[in-house]
Order: sequence, then structure tokens, then C-alpha cells
Amino acid sequence: MDIVDKTVKEIKESKIQGAENIARAAIVAWSKAKDKKKASEKLVKARPTEPMLRNVLKYLERFGDAEGLLKKLDEDRKKIEEIGSKKIQDGFIVYTHCHSSTVTSILKRAWKDGKKFEVHVTETRPFFQGRITAKELATEGIPVKIFVDSAARLALKKANIMLIGCDAITAEGIVINKIGSELFAEVANRYDVPVYVATHSLKFDPLTFFGFEVEIEKRAIKEVWDRPPRGVKISNYVFEKINPKLITGIISELGVLKPETFIQEVKKVYRWLIE
Repeated sequence: MDIVDKTVKEIKESKIQGAENIARAAIVAWSKAKDKKKASEKLVKARPTEPMLRNVLKYLERFGDAEGLLKKLDEDRKKIEEIGSKKIQDGFIVYTHCHSSTVTSILKRAWKDGKKFEVHVTETRPFFQGRITAKELATEGIPVKIFVDSAARLALKKANIMLIGCDAITAEGIVINKIGSELFAEVANRYDVPVYVATHSLKFDPLTFFGFEVEIEKRAIKEVWDRPPRGVKISNYVFEKINPKLITGIISELGVLKPETFIQEVKKVYRWLIE
């Protein structure tokens, strides 16, 4: 099995998780492939609903500089860490959901800067990605408390900030993130907790500028209930849309911007993606 097929398999099996991790793995696989066009076709099919994956592959097809793109992603990550960590203050309780490498990198940066805070994270069924977040932060010495998903209100009501990642952003400024995210953003708004989305700007979906709807991925029912009784139907949506009115700001390498301003900026920066 070559590196492209191996990467595709690991993405489909969720061994590689998170939009940016998937994009980075695809860049590396593409760079080592002999047939670049075939590699792009295979990789994009591994997660067709993932705009960052599509965007980096389009970049590679157009500019061909895999090493330069990886370097830029590294530089941008440092910018996001610096910008995002300023939102975390001493004594804060930070609420997050699921696992976002962008979010955890911001929190680790804030902790290394000497800020003392606690993190509340919901477990995120059915794959328990919240546990990944909790383990990663605890390893750094950051106090973290995990809550079952249905206890999100308890996790949020005393929080100072809700900080989540995202998988996609539409032309309307709608953020797509792990199922439960909009519900928890509504709870945050109820308690006047500001909601910030941490992301790289390449997660915007250029197809939505042309009227295409973002497909909300559904996964196998066995992830929820391996052998449900006859007559029981299973709903297993992976993501959901977050109304931009619930979002205080989007933290990216472009700065901290309202959803509508973020979209105006990406139009300028990524003209080659929406031509």
C-alpha cells in the first residue's frame, strides 16, 4: 500500500482526525506521490465534505509547493496561538467541545505564558473526542474536568469563554462543527458566555459562494448502537451548523473577526479559490 492509499484509509477510518490534521496528511501524501492528479482525486474522496482538504489540494494543483504550504500552516498556527491565547485570562474557566488541535494549541500557549485557568470539556459521543482533549491538556498540567454531553449546561454556566474549533465556514458565515456545537453555543448565549471559533481561514468553503449547500455528514448507525432493536431508527449526524449570530468572533491567522467580516477577508485573500 502506497502512502496515498494508506492516508486515504486512515482518514476514512478516523485514525487521522481533525480538518487540519487531515489536510496536513494529504499534503505530505501528495508530495510523495508520483501521479499527482490521481493522488488528488483519491485524497479528496477520502473526505469530500472537508473544505480544508479540498482547498489545500487545489493549492497544490495550482502552485505545487507542498513544503511551502506546510511551512505557511506552521507559521499561521503560531499566529493563531498568539492571537487566541490573548482571549484566555487568569482564573478563567474555558469550555470546549470535541477535539480541535487549534483550540488545544491556544490553551497550551496560554498556559506556557503563565496564565492559570481550568478547562471544561464535554466527552463528545459516540467517539469520545473530548477525552482526547482532556488527556492532551492534562499532560501539559492544565486542570481539566470532563462532562457527559447532556451536562453541557453545568460545564458552561460558570465558564468565562466557549472556545471551539470548526470543520467548515460557509459564505454566509455559518460555522460547521461537531454535533452539539450549536446547542452548546445557544446555552453559552443564555449565560452571556462569549463564543469564539478557532480555525485556519482555509476552512472556509468556496463552493458555498456559488450556491452549493454544505453536506452534513452522517456516519454508521453501529457507532451509536451496534444492534438496535427492530423498529428503532438511529440518527448519527457528525456535524451541525452554528448560526453566526451566536458567534462572538472567529479567531484565525487573519485576526479576531465577526463572521461576516471574516468572509469579506477570505474573499480578498483567496481570490484564486473562488474564481
